[in-house]
Amino acid sequence: MPEPPPSDGAASHGAHSELSAIELRVRALETVLAEKGYIEPQAIDRIIEAFETRIGPRNGARVVAKAWADPQFKRRLLENAGAAVNALGGIGPVGVHLLALENTPKRHNLVVCTLCSCYPWDLLGLPPVWYKSAPYRSRAVIDPRGLLADFGLSLAPDVEIRVSDSTAETRLFVLPMRPQGTEGWSEEALARLVTRDSMIGAGLPLSPQEASP
Repeated sequence: MPEPPPSDGAASHGAHSELSAIELRVRALETVLAEKGYIEPQAIDRIIEAFETRIGPRNGARVVAKAWADPQFKRRLLENAGAAVNALGGIGPVGVHLLALENTPKRHNLVVCTLCSCYPWDLLGLPPVWYKSAPYRSRAVIDPRGLLADFGLSLAPDVEIRVSDSTAETRLFVLPMRPQGTEGWSEEALARLVTRDSMIGAGLPLSPQEASP
């Protein structure tokens, strides 16, 4: 069972003391390539930092906030997420097979990639470690309600949990419900409520009371 995710943002590069076998291989390969002068570690760090803090998940938060504030954009997003996001501008081209899954009072969406860890990097930044773990990928399918409860998200029994499997061809993200008490808020203010986990379905947006001033 994975550790509960952070409330927002991606895990920072090198923040985990215990590395998996594949992570150790990647570190070893990076060291060899750097020693031979093929790559610059500082450049890699800058790329990772960009995905963590600038490319995503702020891009996804901006898309969600726009959908909350603009009914026409929300409709376009649900009909053709790739075209809607690309038309928004300032994010960079996303794939034509991007799909947005809307949460409702009676349906909660959870995204998983059972075969690997396919993930919309352009919108959400780097995938969290737990998203790529075998326990998350298996339990999301077998016991999604129990999994969400372990993440601190307890849903009412009458709320359907729909688990959707992302693939290399189809990337998914969740359009969470707009928090109550945000009527009249600007898109910028709304975006501050959107967490990475809420766009995976493993969490909810922040409430107005939880948001940073």
